[in-house]
Amino acid sequence: MDRPAYCLITGASRGLGKHFAHALAARNRNLVLVARSLDQLESLANELRALHAVQAQPLGFDLSGPLAGQRLAEELRECDLSIDLLVNNAGFGVRGEFWKLSLDHQLEMLRLHQAGLVELTFHLLPSMIAERRGAIINVSSTAAFQPIPYAAAYAASKAFATSFSLALAEELRPYGVTVVTLCPGRLRPDSPIDNGAKPRRALMGVEQSREQVVTEALKALDSHGGLVIPGMINKSVAFAERLIPRSVIAKLVARLSRPAPAS
Repeated sequence: MDRPAYCLITGASRGLGKHFAHALAARNRNLVLVARSLDQLESLANELRALHAVQAQPLGFDLSGPLAGQRLAEELRECDLSIDLLVNNAGFGVRGEFWKLSLDHQLEMLRLHQAGLVELTFHLLPSMIAERRGAIINVSSTAAFQPIPYAAAYAASKAFATSFSLALAEELRPYGVTVVTLCPGRLRPDSPIDNGAKPRRALMGVEQSREQVVTEALKALDSHGGLVIPGMINKSVAFAERLIPRSVIAKLVARLSRPAPAS
């Protein structure tokens, strides 16, 4: 008897990851939920089991550490969990003048967005290729399409993730493995106060709900993958930036992203 297949979602305890979990469970997909906060994952897993009668396995795991992707893949093998959809969603951002921010915190972010994504993908791909089926959703950002002063390392890490994902999609096409490269813009908080954050003003009036972003990503997944930039304004901005020198883009973005002076 074949083992049941699972979708693995990193950063599943909140935000986009949590919305991916609900959307995939509604499709009757079994889930492996990964994040550092095991308590939140267990609560989410119980909720998904009750709502959709799916299998949901929470795994508390920090993907920002050295060889984290390899260690998670080994744990999946020990638990005999077969993954046919990988959602590389875990991530966070830091904002401010590069040299004033914590170097350790920025390096943790880079390991998560780059090394963690690459390692986990590398170790889970062989079984997908062998079976000539499976899929990967790599969550990047519209930040990937331009340098962003005051979020320099974050934007650079997302540029890496997008380039890696698009290249990988072409390598895997002959093997029947689908890759979705998801580049959302600014996301609307799930509530007026999202995780204790202060209410914020939308940039140019453009914010998207997480539900909309997940819906577009899964639509692309059903249509054999590709680059997904949710929202017409985000698509238009990403296209327009190709026509402007990158040095000019950096100056324009700096004016918009410069932190307010401390009072």
